[in-house]
Amino acid sequence: MEAPLLTATVASSSAREALLERFRDTLEINLALNRSLVSYQSNRKRPFYRWFKYKEGFSAALVEYVLGHYGVGAGVLLDPFAGSGAALLVGRQYGLTGRAIELLPLGVAVMRARLAAERVSPRAFSAAVEAFRSGRWEGDADEKHAYGHLAITRGAFPERTEQQINQFRTYLATARLRPPIRLLLETACLSVLETVSFTRKDGQYLRWDKRSPRNLTGRPFHKGPIPGFREAMLQQLEMMRADIAGGGQLADASGNRTDSLEIEQGSCLNILPAVPSRSCKLVVTSPPYCNRYDYTRTYALELAYLGTTEAGLKALRHELLSCTVENKSKVEELRGRYQTIGRGETFGHAQKAFENQQALQEVLSVLDRKGSRGELNNPNVPRMVRNYFLESTVVLFELARIVSPGGRVVMVNDNVQYAGEEVPVDLILCALAEEAGFRTERIWVLERGKGNSSQQMGAHGRNELRKCAYVWKR
Repeated sequence: MEAPLLTATVASSSAREALLERFRDTLEINLALNRSLVSYQSNRKRPFYRWFKYKEGFSAALVEYVLGHYGVGAGVLLDPFAGSGAALLVGRQYGLTGRAIELLPLGVAVMRARLAAERVSPRAFSAAVEAFRSGRWEGDADEKHAYGHLAITRGAFPERTEQQINQFRTYLATARLRPPIRLLLETACLSVLETVSFTRKDGQYLRWDKRSPRNLTGRPFHKGPIPGFREAMLQQLEMMRADIAGGGQLADASGNRTDSLEIEQGSCLNILPAVPSRSCKLVVTSPPYCNRYDYTRTYALELAYLGTTEAGLKALRHELLSCTVENKSKVEELRGRYQTIGRGETFGHAQKAFENQQALQEVLSVLDRKGSRGELNNPNVPRMVRNYFLESTVVLFELARIVSPGGRVVMVNDNVQYAGEEVPVDLILCALAEEAGFRTERIWVLERGKGNSSQQMGAHGRNELRKCAYVWKR
């Protein structure tokens, strides 16, 4: 549905104004989309998708909207930033073969658990729930199966809760359980870690309750009642039991579901070069935003549970699409990797497109100046933004090679702002996508954007940033 165009929010500047004019006719407020659809919120009550609160992902309803809008038939749906797999799992309902690439082992575990739910009978899972209720897991905890803390998770649980987590981990490791049952029980445990802890996920970091044993600074935080492990697990398991008993979780009324779903763990910067050319019909994805959110911190409790070490955490943080101020440049790594596989010119073309994007270079120059004057809250913000767009350009060039003629990419992302300077991520990425070989069909704009932070609002006034989904056609 058409609606009046949002007023442009980019700062007055010739290159960015020119870019806005270039894409003005493709900007379209889409009243069918809202913040609930482009985030996890719409999954909160949806069977199977509600099992794990992956707050940075989009909803299954958004994917349904995209697939319904474009009437995509058979083919491969790729998500290079798969998260917990909403795009791929919904795509299966429409007969699409799914290919998921996800860096964090957490997302991979959740996707595999959803597939495992198809391989267990409601009766078998119900028996596992009753075994938990009866306390079969409450034996001695073996130290070798204990929860392995990271530095940023120490003190996360009340003492009794951590003891019970270790009892449960020992049970999972030693009991004679069918692999799908074990995976589902482990997913239930992953899903309650935040609930039973002294922490709460809060954007860039974990917030710590004042009752935790850690030495805390800043404003005291109280997250409210913290349930015990057994109570939280039973609530989670009952929800999962109800969903599995309901059946049909990954099929629709037409019975179009395909059983093909390939899941690869790793960075798409490493994996995409190996994906065959013209092999995918549709890409639906949402990369990390250029907003300093560090998923390795946000999901530290779950990553520690899955066995991530300090060195492993550092490696994951580096492999993330550069979206934190800790990320170092991957330019030389990427150049070397593309030269090794005999595609050095691909990286060269991507780098040239990045360097020649005038609006982007204008933003980087402004951020560099603000950084040199001490106006940024972190001096590494310009480096982060620079790396983010260079790596994103490489991803776009790979997608242009992988998507078949007539295929589409639908990408969800947000604009961001630093020291009062808006970065028009939507327009810049669309320009770079066109350099890679796509045509921008439309930029769906949410009627309600995202406000800037209270800190920036106080210093620079209120500025509503566009939230968008871009549609590119090959």
